Amino acid sequence: MTWGNPPPFKPDPPKKGKKITPEDLAASGSEDGNQAAVFCWAADEVIAGRYPQLQWMFAIPNGGSRHIAEATKFVGTGIRSGVPDIFLPTVQPNEKFKTYYAGCFIEMKAEKRRGQKNGGVEENQIEYMEYLASSGYYCKVCYSWTEARDTLIAYLEGKL
Repeated sequence: MTWGNPPPFKPDPPKKGKKITPEDLAASGSEDGNQAAVFCWAADEVIAGRYPQLQWMFAIPNGGSRHIAEATKFVGTGIRSGVPDIFLPTVQPNEKFKTYYAGCFIEMKAEKRRGQKNGGVEENQIEYMEYLASSGYYCKVCYSWTEARDTLIAYLEGKL
């Protein structure tokens, strides 16, 4: 063999891995794990064609521990404390008031926080969600990915 005539490249076939499921992601019980599980489930629903609107759902990175310089930069660029974690920008019927919701906000909390004061929801989060609700958005605090999933399905099917 010379450098001018290398053997043909034959890549190894990709190995079949185990599909990561929402249950796998939520196994830790953490807020982040449950939120990742919601987006994993949503991706599967979009691929299956059941709820294509979920492709427009996005996370809002407001919380978490950050270095002071990074936190200052984020506040300067518009990050606001109290904004819910997930937003689905899809207008849906509001059966109760015979009108429409402008979109759906979900605040994720770890199950262990359910028994805390205000269900673990901070005052600024309550204030923000009250404002959003008064502006025509559906808002819900969810303590598991399955609770968020069920909320999103009910929202998309106009059952709220």
